[in-house]
Order: sequence, then C-alpha cells, then structure tokens
Amino acid sequence: MAKDITVTVDGVEFTANEGENLVSFLRRIDVYLPSICFNDILGPIKTCDTCFVVIDDQLQRACDYRLCGSERIKVNDSHAAEAREEGMQRILENHDLYCTVCENNNGNCIVHNTFSAMEISELEYPHRTKGFEVDSSHPFYRYDPDQCILCGRCVEACQNLQVNETLSIDWSQSQPRVLWDGGVPAGSSSCVGCGHCVTVCPCNALMEKSMLGEAGLLTSISAEVKKPLISLTKALEPAVGISAILSLSEAEARLREHQIRRTKTVCTYCGVGCSFEMWTKGRKILKVEPTPEGPANQISTCVKGKFGWDYVNSEERLTQPLIRRGDHFVEASWEEALGFVAKKIAEIKDHSGPDALGFISSSKCTNEESYLMQKLARQVVGTNNVDNCSRYCQSPATMGLFRTVGVGGDSGSISDIASADMVLIIGSNTAESHPVIATRVKRAHKLFGQKLAVVDLRRHEMAERADLFISPKPGTDLVLLSAVTKYLIDNDLYAKSFVEENTLGFDQYVKSLEPFSLDYASEVCGLDISSIISLAEMISSSSSLAVLWAMGVTQHQRGSDTSTAISNLLLVTGNYAKKGCGAYPLRGHNNVQGASDFGSMPNNLPGYQSVDDQEVRERFEAAWGVELPKTKGLDNHEMVDAIYEGKLRGLYLIGEDMGLVDSNASFVHGAFEKLDLFVVQDIFFSDTAAYADVILPASPSLEKEGTFTNTERRIQKINQVLSPLGQSRPDWQIICDLASALGAKWNYETPAEIMDEAAMLTPIFAGVSYDHLEGFSSLQWPVAKDGTDTPVLFLDGFGFEDKKARLWPLVYEGVSEEPDDEYDLHLNNGRLLEHFHEGNMTYKTQGIKERTPSTFVEVSTELAKERGVKDGSLVRLVSRRGAVKVRAVVTDRVQGKQLYMPMNSSSNEQAINVLTSSHTDVATHTPAYKELAVKMEVLEKEGRSPLPRNNFRYGKRTPYPGVMVEKKWLRSDYVAPPVRRKKEVR
Repeated sequence: MAKDITVTVDGVEFTANEGENLVSFLRRIDVYLPSICFNDILGPIKTCDTCFVVIDDQLQRACDYRLCGSERIKVNDSHAAEAREEGMQRILENHDLYCTVCENNNGNCIVHNTFSAMEISELEYPHRTKGFEVDSSHPFYRYDPDQCILCGRCVEACQNLQVNETLSIDWSQSQPRVLWDGGVPAGSSSCVGCGHCVTVCPCNALMEKSMLGEAGLLTSISAEVKKPLISLTKALEPAVGISAILSLSEAEARLREHQIRRTKTVCTYCGVGCSFEMWTKGRKILKVEPTPEGPANQISTCVKGKFGWDYVNSEERLTQPLIRRGDHFVEASWEEALGFVAKKIAEIKDHSGPDALGFISSSKCTNEESYLMQKLARQVVGTNNVDNCSRYCQSPATMGLFRTVGVGGDSGSISDIASADMVLIIGSNTAESHPVIATRVKRAHKLFGQKLAVVDLRRHEMAERADLFISPKPGTDLVLLSAVTKYLIDNDLYAKSFVEENTLGFDQYVKSLEPFSLDYASEVCGLDISSIISLAEMISSSSSLAVLWAMGVTQHQRGSDTSTAISNLLLVTGNYAKKGCGAYPLRGHNNVQGASDFGSMPNNLPGYQSVDDQEVRERFEAAWGVELPKTKGLDNHEMVDAIYEGKLRGLYLIGEDMGLVDSNASFVHGAFEKLDLFVVQDIFFSDTAAYADVILPASPSLEKEGTFTNTERRIQKINQVLSPLGQSRPDWQIICDLASALGAKWNYETPAEIMDEAAMLTPIFAGVSYDHLEGFSSLQWPVAKDGTDTPVLFLDGFGFEDKKARLWPLVYEGVSEEPDDEYDLHLNNGRLLEHFHEGNMTYKTQGIKERTPSTFVEVSTELAKERGVKDGSLVRLVSRRGAVKVRAVVTDRVQGKQLYMPMNSSSNEQAINVLTSSHTDVATHTPAYKELAVKMEVLEKEGRSPLPRNNFRYGKRTPYPGVMVEKKWLRSDYVAPPVRRKKEVR
C-alpha cells in the first residue's frame, strides 16, 4: 500500500500517495490543470505541452511527475500559465475549431473543453492544413489529418495498450501525421478495428463513421454548405470574439443531450465482460464509448464490441411468433403460440412424464433468464433435464477446478493476470477469442517484463510474441503438464510449504506422476526434452504464475483431466490464494459463466448446489411450493441420445444454434426431426429454427434489463438501450408468459425481483442486488449478505469443508480419433477475432463481412506444396461422418499435416460440425471437437482467396516503444514552452 506524503499546492497542504502521478493527484483534489495528451489508463505521453506547473521553482510537465513528498507545487503561476497557453496555441495550429458543426461536440471533446477552460481570447497561430487527404478507407472510422493535433494518444493506445502496433508518428517527416503500418491506408493495414484509437482521440481527428452526419443538429449539412459556414464563422471571430462562438457551440452541445441517449450496457460477445456506454439516436446506434470506470475493460474494446452491433436492427430479426404448418411456418399471436406450446408440453408430460421434456438455456441470455429457465424446468414441469452451452466449451474446466480447489470459477481478476510475473497460455488463441484480456498480457509483456509461454498447435499472435512457444501433438497437453509438474517435484523446485499446509493427497499424486518422465513426454508430445525443461524452469523462476486456457484444452476426450492437470500444477507451485496468480479458464460467451452459476445445469440448482442434497432441495421447495426432482437430469449430449431412444419427446431451446454448434451436426439434425415438440426461441431464423415446431421471437441484450457474469465471476448490470423490435420480447418475459400458460403463479414485474429471489436462495449470491450494481459497479461472487464480494478466491482457504485443496491423480489414455492412412490430416478448429461463433450476429455487420466474408481452411506451406494447394484453392474436407467444401489459405500459422478451420459458418455446406464426432469428454460430455481426422481433396487449384487483401492478417505491424516524443523535441521547429515559436511566413 502506498505511503502517505504531504505536498503543497498553491500554498495549501494536501495528503498524497507516494509515487502518485501529479495530474491524477490534482484531478483527485479538484484542482484544474489542462492535460490534453494525458490519460489515466495510457499514462504520460508528454506531447501536448499544456500541463506545465512549477515544482520547487522548476518548470515541469505535471503528466510526467510522480510525487515524492514535501514538494511545493504551483499551478497558478504566471510562468507555468504562459507555458500552458503556448502549448494550447500550438495545438490549435493543427486543429480547426468548427465545433458547432462537428460530430464530436458532445460535451466531452477534450480539446474544446480545455480551450474553453483556459479562456484564451486570441489565437496566436492560424490553423494550417497538412496537405493530406482524409483517410476513409477503414470500414468503421475515418482519420482527418487536418484536425489531428499529433498528441499521440492513438499511437500510445495502439502500441502499448492494445499492442497491435499498427499506428505510429514519423517525427522526421517535414509534416508529421499518424501513420498506419508506416504509411498505408488504414483500411489496408494491420488494424484490427479494436477502436482504441478512436476512443482516446481528444478531438474529431479520429471519428466513428456511424457518428458522421448523425451527431448534432447541423452536422448533416453537405460539405458544400459546411465549408463556407466554417469560413464565415472564422471571419467573425475577431469581431465577436472566440468566447462568443464557443458559447454558441456549447449551447448546441447541450441541445444534443436531448437528441442522443447514452446507456451503460455490457458486451454480448465473449466472456471478458466489457462494459461501455451505448450512444443512440432513436434506433440508430451512433457509437460505443468505453470508459475508465469499466471494471473489466476500462477503455478497451475489440472490433465486435466496438462496431459489431448491426444485427440488432437487422431486417432478418424475428419479430412475430411462428408456428409450423406442414413444411412451412405461419405467423401467430403470442397467445396462440404460447398456448400451443403449453398444450403440447402438458400432453407430453401427462403421457410420458416430466423427464420426456428437455430445456436448454442460452449463454447469451441474462442470469435472471437462466434462473427462470431452470425454475420452469424444475418447478413447473418437474424435471432436472436442463442445461446450457457451457456443455460445449467450459464444463471440463469447471470440473477440473471443482475436483482440486472446490470452486468452478476464475481464481482472480483480469488485473491479476496483468500483474502476474508469468503467464502460461494453453489451448487459447487469446488475441482473437478474448482480445481485451490479450491486451493486458501483451502490455504487461511488452512494458513490464512479464514472462509469456504459449502451448498451442498454431503459431497465432500470442505464440509469436511468447518468450517460449511449445507445439505438442494434438491432445497431449495432459502429458506435457504432468511431466513439467513431475520435473518440478523431482528437482525440489515446488512450493513445499504451501503444499504441506494447503493440500491433501500429495504422496498419492506423486506416485501417479511416475509414468510422466521427460522421455515419455518427449515421445508422446513430439517435443524436445529441452523444451519441457525450459517451460518447467521458467515456471520455477517466476514469483507468480497465471494459467489461461480455453477450448484447445477443454474440447478433448480428456478435457476435464487436462484442466485438472493445470490446477495440480498451480497447487504444486503455490500459485493460488494470492494476487497475481491462479487459474483462468477463459469463458467463451458473455454469460456462459452465469448460465451455469444460476442453475441451468442438470446436476445443480443455482450456486452449484447439488440437486441430490436434501437440505438444498428443501430450501427451494419451501420457496417454490412444490416437491423437486431428486436425481440428476440429462445434459445437452444426453438429450440428443435420449431423443433417438424415444425417451425425450419435447425440447425447449433458447438462443443456441444447436444444429450448427453441436458436434456431429447431421446426427443432431436427425434428432430434431424425431421430436414431438421442438420450440426454438431466438432473434434470428437460424439453421436450428428450421427444424422447430414453434419459433418465439426474442430480444437481444440491448432490448432488455438484467445481469451478465463474465469470466472473472464478475456480475454486471445491463440496461435497456432500445425497445424490443416488432413483437419480440425479452426472454425473461417469454419464460414467465409460458409458465403462466402452464398454470404457474409467477408475478415478476422486473428482472430485479428475479435476482432478489435467486440471492435469497443461493449463498454465493446472498448480497447481490441491483442497488449494488448501478452504473459501472460490479460484484464478483461469492458475495456476502452485506455486499462484500471476492475478487481473489481462497484467501481464507479452498472450497472444501476442511479448506484444503486436493491434488488429483491422473492417467493418460490417448485421444478419441487420430489420423490414419485414409484420414491422414488433423483438423483443428476455433474462432476468429472478427466473427463470433457461427457468425449469426457478426455477419450482419457489413464492415466485418467484407473483410472476412466466409470461413476457410488454413493449410501449412509444406502441405500446400505437397498437395498443390494455393491461396483460394477449393478443397473438400472429408471426415468419417461428413464433408464440407471450403477455400484454402496457405499460412505458416499451421505446420505439417495440421489444418485449422474457423467455425464462422452460418450454413451446413461449410460448417465444421458436419465433420466432428460424437465423442465427448469422459467426465462432462463436452464434445471432443478438437479430435478430428480428415482427408483433403483438391477440387479447384485456382480461385480467389477467401481472405480479401484488406484483411488485417496481411498487414505489416510497425512495433515501436510508443509515441517517442523525444524525437519531436529534437525537431528544428520545436522549442519548449513558454518560448514562443516563430510564426511561419505564408
């Protein structure tokens, strides 16, 4: 904890934190100081020269000063004020003030607000153009060099926060400007569209295209009218004064408050849980604006969260209930559709019992909706046949953690990942699947010396950046991890005291490691022994270790065991129960954590309370007024088998395109066709919806209220941004209406009431309420009744009654499907940065679709040469179950006989799961998507590449330490304020 110190500001003493940034300190004590380039997240950039103060009689930039104690700071000093004004005058030489007709005049323009606060009455240097055209080549934003003040915020954000390293400023140019990849159009560069640059821009130099002509009362006027209007305003400045013109623009900005609505919400894509304000005008989404208050992401976003929202207003949205009539659907009223569903459910229940019905909740729905879905199944229908899509991805990770530490969630926060001495990423393409978390790792690695090791089949971005990259054979991670752990124990490099004090079963566990020698691991994994030792010694030399893993681990026949091996390694090295370390299974969907947390599981009631625990059941029975089923229900995988067996006759599915995302898709489609009742509740007419008997139109997250729980167990509130489209309804209302049609007496008026009930019945949510979740406030479960949450788990012991963790013995039994002479290639599969899952939402955003219009298969350079494959070749991939036709991309991201195919296909013709098998993780029934052998047939050698040349993967990054302001200071035309720069002769 920082030590208290005393400093003096303009003669008044204040208490500060030792090492505190001076600008941040002055803001905290409400002392105004201009500081255009400084940002609390980015830190000091030192380009704007507007934050000068006098410290102990020396003129210094406040942004670059950290307090030591006893300083005498003068803000209201004439020398400092003169320097600040000179800095501001130079900024306005680069930036034309036409605020009233500027889309950025929304009360938060930093340049405008700073200029106004400084009360400068006359411009010293007239605005000068830079001689560059506006760059509108990127689909989501445009860059106007003539408005750019060269503060470098965008460069700092790109180089050292996002760490995509696309943007730079070449200070040696006669006229510097922001460059993409050293000087190509933004739309042809390595820019991934994360939006950091636009978010941090202090003016209108970088603007979202969706804002142009939309934000403001006068911004929609044509350029032919706007330019003369700006010229007229400039001509009037000497007569009326700048302050009068500023007052006019500020009055116009206040009028915009009635035109533009700003609503805080949470992203609906991956599990990072980015929160931000959504700016809307009517149903138009103008922009997404992340803020430093966002607990998971602060000012960060990815391309989907920043720009991928066109699906909400898509013409393809379902807006009316549909009922099947033969081979087609007809529109129906809600009363008719729900009555039909309720009647069929009752008939099936009466004839075949409640367990003839199944319920699958959605990871896209809110916690409250997941709670209602399991309550509908258990209380109203009387079955534990309820599940969610965590069965397809993260159930094995949860199992591994429950086995070893007793709690199935991330052991810390995203900030702990960033502060770890070492990060180990296993089976996760983090930069594309969880991009904002990847930014924290990349930043810590680049700026603060964090060690990074990556274990993966592909040489993706994180592998390229790693200090150590290891690529074992598919499905052998368990062997590698066990060999590393054995090496640490055998060489006395483990945390002996931690193990003795905090774990049980060490001796038995050590015995189970005997088969995992270095020689055995080398042979099974296809690795040099030296690589295994290097990983072990990197871990042993690190003061703290955070392990990140995802579907490259979990979607295997032994996904639970490999997840267990990860947790064993963390226990043996003492990397639990403290900050900056621990287990981080990265959740794939925005609320896949919450869907399980709130009870949509066949074996658990909300809060992971077992259905076979009588005391737990009695508590819910007392609240719900019914006797609950006592035994575990069917999971997703078992439901499909039960349909074929004739045991499951009806299925109610919410928000999952199960026909594309479940493995062995043709087998799943066959099951759909056998159902007596199939109800699909979704926002689009998906591939799965085509098999339904009834389709209920739901509302996406922007059209409802509720909460999501992200990968770090963080519960955040979403607020309604838009009204439901057409006759669509929020899922919680549909579930309530169906429950009423089935005779239940539910009386929920708001989602807050649902959360109150869940908190009352669930100890880990005891203190959760909407009162604690207003604004950007959040809670990480478990939450005590007084609202105290738990950012770091296990500080008071592990999740078992005796508070001891369990070291879990493991064996290795191979994979479910390996290549052979006929099916000679291994096909890996997963996500892309720009698309989400099968692409049902992201394909609705034209700027994403035009960059990545379809899926493809990555082929290694050596295999391509052997088989005569080129970029754009059309190939058929054939597995033991089906075949797909896709175009090839030849790349060194894969090696040898490894292929990689993204899952972003919205049709069966290219869907990866036409190929995958019905093999599953032994413990959880998560499909073994990653264990897949195929053969490849070349159909057309020549063809257009499925990745257009403007896709960011073809760009050439330009890594730099940052803005490199020192090079600006070395320019012949730069002198440090308060010295005035000579005016140019025009």
